[in-house]
Amino acid sequence: MLGSTGSIGVQTLDIVRENSNQFEITTLTAYKNWQMLAQQAIEFGVDSVVIADQSYYGELKEALAAYPIKVYAGDDAVAQVAAGDNVDIVVNALVGYAGLMPTVAAVKKSKKIALANKESLVVGGEVVMRLAEQYRAPILPIDSEHSAIFQCLIGEHSPLRRLIITCSGGSLRDLPIEALGDVTPEQALRHPQWTMGAKITIDSSTLVNKGFEVIEAAWLFGLDADKISVIQHPQSVVHSMVEFEDGAIKAQLGTPDMHMPISFALMFPHRAVRDEHFSFAENPTLTFAEVDRVKYPALDIAYNCLRQGGTAACTMNGANEVAVASFLAHKCGYLDIVRSIEYALDKAQFVKNPTLEDFVAADVESRRLASEFLKL
Repeated sequence: MLGSTGSIGVQTLDIVRENSNQFEITTLTAYKNWQMLAQQAIEFGVDSVVIADQSYYGELKEALAAYPIKVYAGDDAVAQVAAGDNVDIVVNALVGYAGLMPTVAAVKKSKKIALANKESLVVGGEVVMRLAEQYRAPILPIDSEHSAIFQCLIGEHSPLRRLIITCSGGSLRDLPIEALGDVTPEQALRHPQWTMGAKITIDSSTLVNKGFEVIEAAWLFGLDADKISVIQHPQSVVHSMVEFEDGAIKAQLGTPDMHMPISFALMFPHRAVRDEHFSFAENPTLTFAEVDRVKYPALDIAYNCLRQGGTAACTMNGANEVAVASFLAHKCGYLDIVRSIEYALDKAQFVKNPTLEDFVAADVESRRLASEFLKL
């Protein structure tokens, strides 16, 4: 379980608790929340833990001194445990670029990967999917949108016309475009439907997250950008849809909760038995609208990166990570997030057919350029 202290990680452990006869947690990792990581490790009796931020190694080691749990630290250790011989399934719920190398490491050991870290495919989709085919490593999506598409495609043998990815509109969907320049982090973090980590909530508000989901869908399902559309759906009940050549549209519906897609990825081809019930009577109206591409320019930027290929999306991701962190720290304005991305894409070196090393270099350069633009 990579990223066990975040929203997806905590909910994944809920599924394991509910199905303790089917799953055993071998390893947990976290970035810096060593207190929660220690509690989880003790509860689940894991073999090992990794704290990515090495400055917290001492505290974690001391907290687990009375238990037979191995303690490691650093990004390299996270990738190493993802490839461990005692692992069958890797749940990658890391945030951002940090998830790429553990995904690659797990793929090369033919692990089944339940993927919540969309950046693994946004940044390095070409390399990751090629390796997944080479090593026969199944990648099952945890993102609710991609899980919905995956569920809609099961049993289908005919080609599809398009994927329809739904979009809540994020925390600022009812705010006029003229007011975006004054948005505070606290305001942008108040999502009306979903409870998520801070970064993904900000990404949802800018629609960077939705743009990344378009890129992820292209790699997961082998489609061009023109076959993937986005539609705004404020209720977040229809998680995504698939349209077929005969005009039929299949949708997957449910409450805005991540337990179902997590359990589906872990248990596929079976489903969990959960006390989850959806009431149509309590959700009598489902509405849809086109996305305002002027208010949300990041969506078209992501589409352009997908069409361009190469290191473009990697550059977009790195710049976005720097800008979002800066915004959350009150060091830049809300509109500077997209402006940083545009600046980095304009200035960065582009590699058309990148290797894994090229992605590493592009990530470093994009962060430098974003910091340069933001004067950090």
